[in-house]
Amino acid sequence: MPEPPRTPEPAPPSPPAPLGPRFARLWAAGTTSALGSGLSTIAAPLLVASRTSNPVVVSAAAGVAWLPWLLFALPGGVLVDRVDRRRLMIVVDWVRVAAMAALAAAIATGHPSIALLYAVLFVVNTGEVVFRSASQAMIPAVVPRERLERANGWLVGGVTLMQQMVAGPLGGFLFLLAASIPFFVNAGTYAASAVLIGTVAGRYRAEPRKAAAGDGAGTGASDGAGAGPGTGRAPRSSVLADIGEGFRWLMRQRLLRTMAVLIGLLNVTLTAATAVLVLLARERLHLGSVGYGALFTCMAVGGILGSVVGDRLIGRVGATWTIRVGLLVEAGLHLALATSHSAWFIGFALFAFGLHGSLWTIVASSLRQRLTPPHMQGRVGSTNLFVAAGGNCVGAVLGGVVAARFGITAPYWAGFVVAALVSAATWRVFDRTTVSAAYRTPAFAEATDGAAATAG
Repeated sequence: MPEPPRTPEPAPPSPPAPLGPRFARLWAAGTTSALGSGLSTIAAPLLVASRTSNPVVVSAAAGVAWLPWLLFALPGGVLVDRVDRRRLMIVVDWVRVAAMAALAAAIATGHPSIALLYAVLFVVNTGEVVFRSASQAMIPAVVPRERLERANGWLVGGVTLMQQMVAGPLGGFLFLLAASIPFFVNAGTYAASAVLIGTVAGRYRAEPRKAAAGDGAGTGASDGAGAGPGTGRAPRSSVLADIGEGFRWLMRQRLLRTMAVLIGLLNVTLTAATAVLVLLARERLHLGSVGYGALFTCMAVGGILGSVVGDRLIGRVGATWTIRVGLLVEAGLHLALATSHSAWFIGFALFAFGLHGSLWTIVASSLRQRLTPPHMQGRVGSTNLFVAAGGNCVGAVLGGVVAARFGITAPYWAGFVVAALVSAATWRVFDRTTVSAAYRTPAFAEATDGAAATAG
């Protein structure tokens, strides 16, 4: 008697595509570079303080470090969209090697100069603006589209680990050994980054938008594969025109526009809060310098955890609720800082905020990389960097002013009100339908994915 036909077993789900060796090298370069930048961030104010007790001169080091983000974020994005992004990152790294090595040599030979320090900080942070924008623009061409969240999580985790947990104690220790050592090590990390990026195969120059193509439409061009000369391309426009094109495109994207405005506003309140956190820790939480540092460690641990589990957590709960819950966490942090006298509770609140910060960065970066046409990746990304940096600068000034005028908890109450208002105002913007539509592949993204498969 013949056997009844068997029902075929369902095929097992396909394993997620690997991030690949090109991303591994890009991640290693960014993480190594972040360690060096973190060392100089710690060592620079220590060097200035060892030569002067003038608070204006000491604080000017931070101002010099932030200034390039405001001056060069937007034109830097234009540059990223006009040249090969990989080669640009290599050039930036070698320029930073030369600048940092010159500073380290001057310190080692007994000729340190505050003016030279300021000049070097300005140069290396100008390079950081361009480097970060180019790195973000390369990601969609280096990893499969469905793995953007995982890739961005790795990037966030590497930077958080190096800059917020490793660089602090290591930079202070190296400075005690010799003031020049952190800067020599920083130069070495930039050199290692340049070498690693040089091993990433492929071309990563964005194809110029054709004259007949509409804004936001696909060009058939891509990061990674590159294209030969052709006809019908739009003539090269001015830097201001390119900046304006990227800004107008961003403003027409409701989801990305809202997230950009939010990060600017929330950075104002967050930086204002952290600017006077040392006073809150001393006066209300009764913490010394070690306890104050431990608060930032709590935030860093949360950030690293978020980067490790971020893609899986976002996949489980969805980007909509990741964003919405994150806004509530932001408001809750300010409320905790305004009302609590418990160092343990504040530490937990900062841990939760660090977790939220990683998840928010992963979602925001991945959505921007999905929605932005390849020829605008640099400009749209740099516009977000400019808005975020502007919020940081304004918040750094307002924090001290508001606390001095209205009391130490005033910045936190202001932050709570702002976070609560923006949560209510944008709740419907991040509805499931809108966010799900953003995850559907637009026409131009197909070309990007094809390039990621063929580059190199």
